[in-house]
Amino acid sequence: MVAAAGRGPPLPRALSPVFSTAVSQYESLLHRCATAGKSLATTEKLHGRSITFGLISNYILSLLTSAYALCGHLPYARKLFDELPKKTAIACKSMIRMYAENGRPRDALHLFVETRACYSNTADEYTYPFVLRACRDLAMVEVGMVIHGLTIKSGSASATFVRNSLLAMYMSCGDREGASRVFAAMETKTAVSWNTMISGCFRNGSAKEALMVFDAMVESDADAIDSVTALSALPACGHLKDLQSGRRIHRLVESKGITKRIAVQNALIDMYVKCGEMDSARGVFDGMAERDVVTWTSVINGYISVGDTNGALEMFGLMQVEGVTPNEVTLASLTAMCAASRDLNLGKCLHGWTVRREVECDVNVETALIDMYAKCGRMNLSLRVFNTTSKKDTTPWSAIFSGYIHNKMAAEAIDLFKLMQREGTRPDEATWKSLLPAYAVEADMRRAMSIHGYLLRSGFVGKPDIITTLMDIYAKCGCLRYAHDLFDALPAKNRDIVAWSVIIAGYGKHGQGQLVLSLFDRMVESGVEPNEITFTSVLHACGHAGLVNDGLKLFEFMQRKSPEILRMDHYTCIVDLLGRAGRVEEAYAVIRSMGFEPSHAVWGALLGACAIHENVELGEVAAGWLFKLEPENTGNYVLMGNIYSAAGRFGAAEEMRRMMDGVGLIKAPANSVAA
Repeated sequence: MVAAAGRGPPLPRALSPVFSTAVSQYESLLHRCATAGKSLATTEKLHGRSITFGLISNYILSLLTSAYALCGHLPYARKLFDELPKKTAIACKSMIRMYAENGRPRDALHLFVETRACYSNTADEYTYPFVLRACRDLAMVEVGMVIHGLTIKSGSASATFVRNSLLAMYMSCGDREGASRVFAAMETKTAVSWNTMISGCFRNGSAKEALMVFDAMVESDADAIDSVTALSALPACGHLKDLQSGRRIHRLVESKGITKRIAVQNALIDMYVKCGEMDSARGVFDGMAERDVVTWTSVINGYISVGDTNGALEMFGLMQVEGVTPNEVTLASLTAMCAASRDLNLGKCLHGWTVRREVECDVNVETALIDMYAKCGRMNLSLRVFNTTSKKDTTPWSAIFSGYIHNKMAAEAIDLFKLMQREGTRPDEATWKSLLPAYAVEADMRRAMSIHGYLLRSGFVGKPDIITTLMDIYAKCGCLRYAHDLFDALPAKNRDIVAWSVIIAGYGKHGQGQLVLSLFDRMVESGVEPNEITFTSVLHACGHAGLVNDGLKLFEFMQRKSPEILRMDHYTCIVDLLGRAGRVEEAYAVIRSMGFEPSHAVWGALLGACAIHENVELGEVAAGWLFKLEPENTGNYVLMGNIYSAAGRFGAAEEMRRMMDGVGLIKAPANSVAA
C-alpha cells in the first residue's frame, strides 16, 4: 500500500505548497510525540495520517517507534522498530527507555550493548538513567560499574539525573560504599539525592548512617525536606527505637506542613509503635481526618507489641465499624498475637472470620494460622491448614517445619522435607533456617552428611547462616572436626558472634575447656564482642573441665565490665563450677549475692553439689527452695533423700519418701537405649 501511494499521480502544482505545509506540521507534531508526549490516541492518529499521506520513510517510522515506546505500547513499538530499514539513535533511546520502564531490563541492556557500537551517541544523560535502572532491577552491580565508567567517559556523569540513578543502582545492589562515593562527589544534591541515600542506607542495614545523612540534610539543605524524606527517615528511627530523633522529625514535618499526607501519618504511627510510645501513636491516630487499613493495622500492631490484647481486638472491631476492611496483614498480625499468647480459642475465632471473608487462602494468613496452631500445641490442626495450601510457596513449608521443631517433632520435620522434594518446591534460605535445626536435634551423623551434600549441590553452603547451622549440627553429632573445618572455611568478615558461639559451645559440651578458652581469646582479639550466650558456653565449659580459676576470672570480669549482661544461666554455671570443685559454701555465697530471685536451676545446681559432697545443711536450704519452686520434680526429693542416707540420717531419708507419696509422685524408672 505504501509503495502504491509513492507511485501515485503527482499533485497539482497549486496544491503542492498546501501539502508541504501539512507535512511539515505533521512532522513537527510527530516529533513532539516522539520526544515529549505520551498520548497513545494522538500517536495512533498520526500513524494513520502517515499511511494516508504515504509518509513511510525511515525517519517517520523511527519517530513513530519512539512515540509508541514513550506511550509504553510494547507490541507496536517493537514491531515498528524491528521493521526499521536503518535503526536510528532516537528510536534506540526510546526503546531502551520503554524496556526499562516496563519490566524488561534484560532487553534494555541487550539493546544498549547492540546499538552502542553502531551509534556513538546512543546513550546520553537522558538515556543512561534507564540503562542504570536496568542494572538495578537485575542487581548487576558489576555491569552498573561499567556503565558508571561510560558516563564519566562521555561526560554525562555530572548530570544530576545520572548521579541520582547511580545512587539508586548502587544502593539497590547493596553497594553502600559505591553509593557513598558518588554522593560525596556530587556538587549539587537534590531532594532525590538525599532521599535515595537515606532510604538506601536503611534498606542496607545501616539505620544509624541513614539518620546521619538526614542530619546532614537538615544542616545543609533543610528546604529540600519533603514527605519522601520523612518516609525514608522515620523507619530508621523506629528500627533503632530512637524516640528523640523520631520526635524531632515529627516536629520538622509539622512545621513544613506535610503531616497531612496519610502516608506520613502512618509512618509516624509506625515509628511511635516501634519505640513503645503507644500514647503518642494514638495521639497521631486520633488527629487523623482520614484513616486507611495501614493506619488501623499499625495501631493494632502497637497494642499487640505492648501485650494489650483487648486494645488490639477493640481496634479490630472499630475499624470494621468505620467501614475499613481488615487486610491479610491485619489478620496475620492478630493471629500471631494468638500464637504468642497461646490463645487457641481466639485463634480459632479469627480462623473462622478469615474463612467467612474468604481470605484464608492468602499465604500470609495461612502461614500465621500454621504457626498459631503449632505454638498452641495443636500440630494436627496446623498440618490440616498446611495441607490446604498450594505448597508452591516456601513460606508455609518454613512455618510447618518450625512448628514441628517447636513441638519436639524433629523427625517429622525431616520426613516432611522429603514430601517437599517430591512436590518439586525448591527450599530458599528461610526454609533452611527453619528446617536445619531439626538435624541438630536428631544429631544423626548420616542424615547430617546427607543434608550437607544436598546443600552443596543446591548452592546454599556459601551462605554464612547456613554454614553456622551446619557447624551446630556436626557439633551436636559429636563430629567437632567437621564443625571446625566449616568454621575455618568461613571468611573472617563472616565470623560473627553466632558462628563463634556455636564453635565455642560445641567444644564446651564435649569438655574441651582449654580449647574453649583459646577460641574465646581469639574471638575477642578479632574484635567480636561476646554476648550472654557466649559467656554461658565458656562458663559451662570451665565447669565441666574443672577450670575453676579461669571460670571465676571470667565471671568477675563480667561483674566488673558488663553487669547488665548477667543472666540466670551465668549464675547457674558458676554455682555448678564451684559446686563441682567442692567449694559449696562459696557457691551459696554467689547465690546470696544475686540481684534477682534465684531460679530452680540455680538451686538445683547447689543441691547437686551438696549431694556429691554430702553437705546436709546447705542441701536442706537448696531443697527447701526447690520444693516450693518445682514441687512435682521427683529428682529433688530423691537427691535430698540420698544426702540424708549418706549422712546416716535414715529417718530423714524416709521422710523424703513419705513427702513424695504425699504429693502423689512416683520416681520415673530408668531406661536404656541399648537393644
